[in-house]
Amino acid sequence: MCISAHCDIDLMAVILHIETSTGVCSTALSVNGTCLAENADFTGYSHAEKLSPFVQNMLNFARSERLKIDAVAVSCGPGSYTGLRIGVSTAKGLCYGLDIPLIAVHTLELLANTVRKSLPANALLCPMIDARRMEVYTALFDMQLHLRRPVSAEIIDENSFGKELEQQPVYFFGDGAEKCRAVITHANANFLPDIYPLAKNMIGLAEQFFTEKQFEDVAYFEPFYLKQFVATTPKNKIIS
Repeated sequence: MCISAHCDIDLMAVILHIETSTGVCSTALSVNGTCLAENADFTGYSHAEKLSPFVQNMLNFARSERLKIDAVAVSCGPGSYTGLRIGVSTAKGLCYGLDIPLIAVHTLELLANTVRKSLPANALLCPMIDARRMEVYTALFDMQLHLRRPVSAEIIDENSFGKELEQQPVYFFGDGAEKCRAVITHANANFLPDIYPLAKNMIGLAEQFFTEKQFEDVAYFEPFYLKQFVATTPKNKIIS
């Protein structure tokens, strides 16, 4: 766990952040928009094992610093069905137990916010989350995080994003982008490696939502799965 020095600042909001939408599992604790502690595991889809101790680490750290958690922020999708279910159910349980509000951060917006400060002002941002085969969950954002193309599940081919690529540079990133590199070959297509949705990168958006009191109904909130989960039966299963 990465922990900063003892915090002694005028508090605005203490937020616990949870991100489980892809193969990375991460948590963070922030005060007034500053990350004080974080955990991240990149070994792949171990959320059921890793998330509970990561959350407990954040709670223990908050207790040691005499910090009262004001809200829980969770990445709400799209992404892994199981990962989102684990992350959101954990966040809701914390909100019930601590009687604090729930903040939802859309995963694609989180990814776009992660990279935008380092890119040209005329760029379009295209986060991609791996779905299956050549399908990705994606959207297009401008540099102010305004949606230029709505969130969708798209099967990528050589014509994908052709109109936008003719007009301006488009940056592709996220765990679904690499498989598209050989297909999207326009001169204006740029690929950013190793960009993951992480809890520590939720802080700016979550802080904004907290200030604006954009909270979710804890009782009824569900992840944004985008597509319905379909269970499959193993081909070698024998029914007697």
